[in-house]
Amino acid sequence: MMPEIKDGVDGDAVVRLPGMRVAYEGAAFDESALAETWTAQLQDWLNQAVSAGVAEPNAMVLATADPEGRPSSRTVLCKGLDERGVVFYTNYTSTKSHDLTATRYASITFPWYALQRQVHVRGEVEKVNVAETAEYWASRPRGSQLGAWASPQSRVVDGRRALETALHGIERRFADVENIPFPPHWGGWRIRPDVVEFWQGREDRMHDRLRYVRTDDGWQIERVAP
Repeated sequence: MMPEIKDGVDGDAVVRLPGMRVAYEGAAFDESALAETWTAQLQDWLNQAVSAGVAEPNAMVLATADPEGRPSSRTVLCKGLDERGVVFYTNYTSTKSHDLTATRYASITFPWYALQRQVHVRGEVEKVNVAETAEYWASRPRGSQLGAWASPQSRVVDGRRALETALHGIERRFADVENIPFPPHWGGWRIRPDVVEFWQGREDRMHDRLRYVRTDDGWQIERVAP
């Protein structure tokens, strides 16, 4: 459905938000379709997102909260997935890392809008060990490695030129270094899920929501109302 548009106060076109909606027509998603483990199910849906040509299918919205409970969210990239959890990498001096250090808890959402699907993951966090961090770091393009050294992530800077100056300084520093080491202030976070929910859009907003919930005896499957 095309969004309804009207003229604004100054004559500019304004989208009428109440009228914006998409009719979901996803196939049924029931308990019999679930994989044995949440990791297998998430990997399957991730593979389908890749096959469908979803842009950056490993992009996920990370939500954290500071010690006062004030939330913030941003998009990061999933760079690891196994039975231990979901991994992303960042600067340990960033706002997100300060939040995670303080609360040790986070949630992420994979928003595959084109497939009318979402996956939500919630759980405690831990830092990725040095060996895994080094392995992933070695796979990054050199430019990304230099950027990680140059950027004082989340800090106020005096314009774009300050960032470019910092990058040029790092380029000179490592000009003769073939294998750049990862910065001491940089590494991975792993979210160890308590809950992993798979959301499939359905007609009349009667969406399918199936989730794996960690218990003392393992994992159990629950269906929750849309």
